[in-house]
This record gives sequence, C-alpha cells and structure tokens, in this order.
Amino acid sequence: MYHPLALYIGLRYTRAKRRNGFISFVSGISTLGIALGIAVLITVLSVMNGFDEQIKKTVFSMVSEVTVNNLYGPLKDWEKVSERVDSFPGVLGVAPYADGQALLSNDGGVMPVQVTGIDPTLQKNVSDIDTKMAVGSFAELDKTRFGIVLGRSLAMSLGVRMGDKVVVTTPQMSVTPVGVVPRIKRFTVVGVFHAGDGMGMDSAYAFINLRDAQVLYQYGDGISGLRLKIHDVFQANQFSLDLNDHLNRQYAINNWTRQLGAYFNAIALEKNMMFVILMMIIAVAAFNLVSSLVMIVNEKSADIAILRTLGVTPKTIMFIFIVQGALVGTFALLIGLIGGVALTMNINSVAQFIQNVFHIQLISSSVYIIDYLPYEFQSNDIVKVCSFAFLMSLVATLYPAFRASRTQPAEALRYE
Repeated sequence: MYHPLALYIGLRYTRAKRRNGFISFVSGISTLGIALGIAVLITVLSVMNGFDEQIKKTVFSMVSEVTVNNLYGPLKDWEKVSERVDSFPGVLGVAPYADGQALLSNDGGVMPVQVTGIDPTLQKNVSDIDTKMAVGSFAELDKTRFGIVLGRSLAMSLGVRMGDKVVVTTPQMSVTPVGVVPRIKRFTVVGVFHAGDGMGMDSAYAFINLRDAQVLYQYGDGISGLRLKIHDVFQANQFSLDLNDHLNRQYAINNWTRQLGAYFNAIALEKNMMFVILMMIIAVAAFNLVSSLVMIVNEKSADIAILRTLGVTPKTIMFIFIVQGALVGTFALLIGLIGGVALTMNINSVAQFIQNVFHIQLISSSVYIIDYLPYEFQSNDIVKVCSFAFLMSLVATLYPAFRASRTQPAEALRYE
C-alpha cells in the first residue's frame, strides 16, 4: 500500500522507542504542558461565559433592552405604537410600563426604589422576572387592588411579609385643603422576588399593576413607555437607530447600553485579556517541543544521513519532523480538549473540594449573584483554542525540521 514517505517515516519515528529516555521525558512534558494549557483555557472561558450568561439573565430581567417613550410626557396612544413596534423585524416581545422613583416606608424604615407598573401577562414577553419569585406571584397584581411585589432584600429592610402594608410616597404633588403634599398610597405586599444579591436588584425595584401605576403617577390612560425584548441585545444601538427610522423619529428610543454599556464592555475586555494571557501558556508549552525535536534530530542524524544518500530530498526530511510535531500537537489537543470539558463539567465539585480542604469561600452570592460556578460551552471559543494550540505546535517544529533538512550525510556518518 502506498504511503507518502514523509508521513510514513514521521509516524514510525513517533512510535519508535527512544534510545535516550530523557528525550521521551521532555516530549511527554511538552505534550502535557500543551494539553494542560488547553484544558485550563477551555475551563476558564466556559466559566466566564457562564457568568456572563447569568449576569445577562439577571440584569435583563430587570433592565429594559430597548424602550420606546414619548418625546414629551406620558405615551398616550401606546396600543397603536405597540402594534407598529411588534411588527418590526427583530422584536421578540413588547410590554407597556409606567415607572417612577418613590420612597417605600414601614414602621420607621424608609427605602428609595424604582416602582414600575406592569401588565403581568404582557411582562412575560420581555422579562423572566416571574420565574424568580420567592413567595407569591405576579398574577396577584391582577387580583389585588394596589398590590405590590418587592425584592427580597427590600422586604427584609422594611421588615414586611406577605399581606403586610407599605406606604409608597412619590414626588408627584397633590393639592389638598392643607396645601400641596406628596402623593401617598398604601400598598399590600402580594409577592417577593429574588433576582440575586450581587448587583443590588432585590433592593432597588418594586412592581405594581399598570392600572395602579397610572393612578399613582397621574398618567390617566398613558404610560411611561414600551419595553422591548429583541433578538440580539448586543446589537441594541443599531436596532434603536433602525426602529427610530421605522417610527419616523416621532418617539424617543433608548436601550440598555446607556446604563450598562460600560459594564458589559469591561466584562468583554476581561474575557479577551484572559484569553490572550492563557494563550501564552499554550505558546510556552508548545515551544518546549523545539528542544525535544532538536534532540530527536540529533539522535536520528545517522538515519537522516542514510535517507539523504538514498535520494530523499531536504524538503521531505523537513516534512518528516513537521509530521512528528503535528502528531504531538494533535495528541495534546485531544487530551486537553477532553480534559477541559471534563474539568469544566465538574468545576463545582473541584471548587467544593478546595473550599473544604483550605476552609475558604471561593464564591458568594452576595458578590457574584450566584453561589456556584456556572459554565457554558461556546463552540467558537473551543475552535479558537484548539486551532491556536495546533498552530503553535506546527510553528515549534519549523526550526528543528529545517535543521534536520540541512544535515550533511558525510559529516553525520563520519563517526558512525
């Protein structure tokens, strides 16, 4: 059976037992170093992807991806606007809201929060906050007149439970016989949600029914605006421009990047820098192949000389050792890929073991939103890591392969 000569000899050299055990040791360490670098990089990137996804789920359950507001005052004809927006490409859901700043008080405790009026049914189209309920449900807002849903931290700060009353005070003024006073209304707690402690969401937001918000903020039939869920949140800026043109620039279009753009840019920068730094580990491990291949070239100098005398070209000799480097890189890549996936899938067990042994707390929900290590495999990250590792393995073979191709038969066989 025909085999390409360089591939055939390269495979034979790779399988052959070394006369010098130290060469085998160096080759093994090089392979292990590349595999370890790949495994660590896959694990780190997957965990960072998991954190990124958890942060997005938490943030966008509370923060609007895109909003449509009236240029001046409440949005009156919001049903018609909602129909126009809902038909725009890229819109996954639309829901009305009416929000404002207010003070919540109970038994001497006072907390500043954003009180948002929502339609519990339509809200599911733009947010999954209803899945984060600790007690009660958002459906109770439809059943209870002037009901309110609080964050868990907010409820604890005010010392209220299900069925308790809280006083909501807004900056809007009411004219009374005794003068102009702030608007004050008592609400009944009908639910408590828990979106996470790390970003202060539980202490900054409260929800009421849309009809109650219209009364509280004196909007009449109007609302603050429409909240949109879109296909790609990271294209929110371009989407906002396109939607503004679609609506003939009659409304104010805002998106999450104005409030949280810098935060997510920092996360993306951190991930990119971590990727570059850990790539250097793979590069260092890959270039350890240079020393092992140089020693192999020296060990095989007599064989190379004999091949040259038989008519094998320097180019073929060079490809023999490139094949060896490529095989080592492929082997390391497979070990690293399998090890990285296995380590990532068991990362919480590893973290728990470290915590038990060293008696330390690696992750806390009060800082990181969650108290476990999430992960998410992304094929493009894995492809980048494996491609870079394989490329570094090939680059590391160039000098030893070139040196082997320059071997002079007469010099190599002189003392054989």
